[in-house]
Parts: sequence; structure tokens; C-alpha cells
Amino acid sequence: MPRTFRNPILPGFYPDPSVCRVGEDYYLVNSTFEFFPGLPIHHSRDLVHWRPAGHVLTRPSQLNLDGIRPSGGLWAPTIRHHGGVFYVINTLMDGRKEKGNFIVTAPAIEGPWSEPYWLNDAPGIDPSLFFDGDGRAWYAGNRALPDAEYSGHSEIWLQELDRKAMQLTGPIYSLWAGALKRAIWPEGPHIYKVNGMYYLMIAEGGTGHDHSVSIARSEKITGPYEGCPRNPILTHRHLGKDYPIVGTGHADLVETPKGEWWMVLLAMRPYGGYFYNLGRETFLTPVRWEDGWPVVNPGIGRVEFEGPAPDLPEQPWPAAPACDHFDSPALGPQWNFLRTPREEFWNLAERPGHLRLRLRPQMLAVKANPSFVGRRQQHIDFTARAAMEFTPRSPDECAGLVLLQNDDFHFRFTVTLEKEPVIRLIKRERGSETVLASKAIRSGKVYLKVSAAGQAFSFHFAEQSERWQPVAENVDGRILSTPVAGGFIGAYIGMYASSNGKPSDNFADWDWFEYAGSDLQ
Repeated sequence: MPRTFRNPILPGFYPDPSVCRVGEDYYLVNSTFEFFPGLPIHHSRDLVHWRPAGHVLTRPSQLNLDGIRPSGGLWAPTIRHHGGVFYVINTLMDGRKEKGNFIVTAPAIEGPWSEPYWLNDAPGIDPSLFFDGDGRAWYAGNRALPDAEYSGHSEIWLQELDRKAMQLTGPIYSLWAGALKRAIWPEGPHIYKVNGMYYLMIAEGGTGHDHSVSIARSEKITGPYEGCPRNPILTHRHLGKDYPIVGTGHADLVETPKGEWWMVLLAMRPYGGYFYNLGRETFLTPVRWEDGWPVVNPGIGRVEFEGPAPDLPEQPWPAAPACDHFDSPALGPQWNFLRTPREEFWNLAERPGHLRLRLRPQMLAVKANPSFVGRRQQHIDFTARAAMEFTPRSPDECAGLVLLQNDDFHFRFTVTLEKEPVIRLIKRERGSETVLASKAIRSGKVYLKVSAAGQAFSFHFAEQSERWQPVAENVDGRILSTPVAGGFIGAYIGMYASSNGKPSDNFADWDWFEYAGSDLQ
């Protein structure tokens, strides 16, 4: 029996994938928007099994996300390797100080990654790099047309990159405005050279249901480019909103040492209706070249949940433990913060074997950097459990678990003080807050559990291990989905502490956090 693999290869909020090969190793990066550290790196040897390899942007000096709106921040990175150097090029949207397109470099995938080289006169988004055989480097990106006839009327443009100065130089070339008449948002460009021809692959149609992948080719990198007569080479928009994989697009290609071609791309998995709490995930599908054009998943033409694996030696990695006991000196790569942390509100050393979160005035419901340590929801069905020690001293203080889509759409499942300590479940939807449930508890150690069966969420607590008591069951979780909340991200679940605008020297200690899940497909 031939080996098969399962999609998505990176479940949960891993959009805008870009991949490169270095020898027998494959490296992949994704967008992270308002989350810090920025741009996760994953490593694989078989294109199916991936392990975390750190992040590109780990220092506040590299990434200023102060005040960034939800789904602002880092958009659509591209990773490439040339001459022994890794390059990642990216867009920072809405930066308060610097913003726009920039490049960082590293001598090895684990770093150290440089400070950003900000590109002058590089308008638009979704930058990409191409290194030609003659030693020249080229920048390709999306930009709005000055005489745009409609919203989303833009083009892909090209300019040479001076790698010594790390700036664009020379003439600017307009390459392509997309395959469809009145195409919207031609973006996510990547250039490849195959059998002497230059290929420009893009996304178009917007990053929602009408997303697609199109391609054009030219004898010269500067054009003119002719579109593939079979465009779009990939889309699921014609399959209906009840199809289990939707929104396919924003792709990148990679060739294996044996000459196989594979495509990584984003797509969504709706469930409970046309809702996708997991956001845009990374999928894999095969590509074959015919008549000088790529054919995606030959004979099928769609991205599927299961298919034949690449002809590469299988390389699974040890599974990450479901439970983090916070015994390491640093947080694991699964954990993220909201926006750039300007102070260390978390600590793993003051109480060994625990994660300590300081209560600070910053709140989850504003565009700040709250005391939040979270991880992606990666499964349709999941259970998250944690053990917390916390004694609130005033009604302003709270700590517990949160399910986050953005500052205006989330659930807070926290311990606070009324006349006595209580555990409360608060739903924040479109900026309005509702207390869904409240129960009295004892101060001190408490166990918290959130479980999801599709879009039905249940919240439990225990004052003794495994003696769970319900707080709320079958709560509708669809507010955590992009079609409800807007934006581009997927849901997070994490640990949170706040003094809600008031000063505090209190803290919450987390003994462990466990996440386990399964999917319906």
C-alpha cells in the first residue's frame, strides 16, 4: 500500500504559507498578524510531518505591534534561501513607527535573524523574492493601480533588489493584473524558473470563499506574461459553501530532489454551518507539469483531506506532549502573546514548575498587550484543561482561561471577587459583554476546563482534581469564527490575568495547561 498523508498539514491558524527547500530540508513560514513572536518557522524532511523551528521575529526591536488592530500586523511572508543565507520578506501593516515591506536575513534557520531592512518606495503588500541564475535578485509584490476602476483593482509589479544596500533599484515593471476580467486582489506573487521559462503564480479573488490560484509565464522575468489558458489552476469556489474545504489559495511551490512538485496553500474547514473558528490553515497538494503549465492534483483538481504522500523518506517527529507543566526555562514555541510585550509579565523562575502571570491594568478588550499567553485552537473537537492558583483581592482582579478571536469577540472564563470569589463566564460580542454564568468558589487552587464538540462549547471547574462541575454547557462558539468576527485570524485559547485598569501587585500561578483534540473529518 502506498503511503498517504492527511490535510491540513498545519492545522489551526497557519495562513499564507511559504516554503523553501535547502538540500533535504524544507522550511515553512506563516502570517501572524497581531501575535508575538512573529512568523513561526516549521521544519520538515517529507513535506508531511512538520516540527516547530522557532520564529523569525522574536525581539521587540524587530517587531513593533503596539496598538495594532486585530488582523493588522504581519501579512504574507515569503521565505527563500540563496548563497547560504535565509531571507524572509514581509509586510507590517498599520505600524505606529515603521510600516510597510521589509527583509530579515539569517545564516541558519534557527537564527540569529537580523533587524529589519525596511524597503523605501515599495508600496503594496505580499512581497516575494526571486534569485535568478545570473546572480540578480528581484522583488515582486502587489500594489494598487493609480487609476483603479473598482475596489481590489491592483497589479503585480517587479523591481530589482540591491542586496548590498538592501533597497530596490532600477526600472519598475508592471507584470500582471490577474487572470479574471475585473479580477480583485491579485496578490501573494511568487516567481519560479522552470525549463527556462519564468512563471508568476498569484492568488486572486480575495482570501475568502472566492479565493483562487492563477499563473502566467514569460520568456523574460520582466515580461510580458501570458496567462495560463486553464486559469485558475486551483479554486474551490465553484464547489459550494457546504464543501468541507473552502477558500483554497495563496500558494507556494517547491520541488523535491526527485523532481516532484508540491504546493502548499491556505484553506478553511467550515463546520456548524459556514463558520471556521480554526481560521485559514496550511494544506498540501501535488502538482504535475503538462504542456508547460502546472496541473494541481492531476485527475482530481481539488485539494483533498487524504492523498498519496510525497516520494520522500518518511520523517515523523516526536509528538509534542499534550500537557505543558512549565518545567522549562522558557515558554515553548506553541505559546504566543498579543502584540509586542514591553515588560515581562510572565515568569517561569519565581515558582519553579509554574507559569506566573502578573495582573496588570491592560485588558483583553482593548488593543493592548495584556497578560495573555495563548495557543492556537487546532481541532474542531478539543478539550483544554489547566490548574491555576489565584486569590482575587478586589472586584477589578481576574484570572482564568479565555477563548479569543479578537478584542471584541471572545469568551473570558475567569475567577474574580464579588462579595466572595466567583468564577464567571463572560461573552464579548461586537464590543458588548454578557455574563453567561457565575458560580461561587473557594479561593486558591482551581481546575478549569473548556471543551468543544463542534460549535458547542462547555465550561467546567473543579476545586478537587477531576471533580468537575458545570458552569455553562452547549454555548454557541460561532462568535470565534471569522465570518462572524471579521478579520483574518483563527481562534486562540490561553491563560489570562488582569486588574482591569487598576494597579495591582497580584499574580496567578499556573501549574499546568493541557490541550488535546480531534477532528470530525
